[in-house]
Amino acid sequence: MKFIHSNLKLFSLIFIVLVFFALNSVLTRMAIATENIDAFSFTFLRILAAMLMLFIIFFYKNKNLKIGLRTNYLGGLMFFSYAIFFTYSYLNMAAGIGTLILFAVVQLSMIIFALFLGEKLNFSKIVGIFIAFSGLFYLLYPKDDFTISYFHTFLMILSGISWAIYSFLGKKSKNALLNSTDSFFKAFIITFICAIFYLIFFPNSFKIDLYTTTLAIISGAITTAFGASLWYFIMGKIELITASIVQLLVPVIAIFLSVIFLNEALTFELISSTFIILFGIFIALYKKRKN
Repeated sequence: MKFIHSNLKLFSLIFIVLVFFALNSVLTRMAIATENIDAFSFTFLRILAAMLMLFIIFFYKNKNLKIGLRTNYLGGLMFFSYAIFFTYSYLNMAAGIGTLILFAVVQLSMIIFALFLGEKLNFSKIVGIFIAFSGLFYLLYPKDDFTISYFHTFLMILSGISWAIYSFLGKKSKNALLNSTDSFFKAFIITFICAIFYLIFFPNSFKIDLYTTTLAIISGAITTAFGASLWYFIMGKIELITASIVQLLVPVIAIFLSVIFLNEALTFELISSTFIILFGIFIALYKKRKN
């Protein structure tokens, strides 16, 4: 019973984090689609709000804010890179193909990292990943003719690699809250420095309003802060390959959330591809119980 309870708790946390990730995608799309906020301002507010929320949680739990200035800049840089490239790539890229590229890169990068660490990629995992990604491809690949910007594709590839490295760093985390708070503090330092240059060289690009500011703050303070810290906790409990596989559910959850909150259509493609992806994930992660 204890084993079942602990696994159920872990599965529940994974699902909650995936919902947070999906909400981040939806909130970013909602804000950028209005064209009332520039990509950099959204990223700046998102990282600022996430950092402040993590500061509050960290102080509440530890009664101090002892965070060093010398370490963990790589984690901060990787999250900043993921967030800024992700947001800018959606300025000239269809949501479906963008998400497909992002998760293909994340999947490949994390599998490479996992093999480097000595994790096993057995036949069932290969088959499961192939089936799950086929379902994702069926769901997201545009059905009509489309053009693709190679520059914005490159940005999405960089975003995927950055997120994979950020997740990889979480494998070494012994204190998820401390490490994620530290990472976001460093991410904000990097963001603030970039903001100075942004305002100097691109002053006319800056735009913002109350609605998009609210979306950015919600994205940062709730879905990013809680999602990232819980993700680091989870990364210490599961294999990198497993982490890469479960993330294939994020686009599906994001589309279901769009159906609920944005009144998008619930299609046969969405339902059927969801079953394909879930079947692939089940095959990849299923382990026979030993007697």
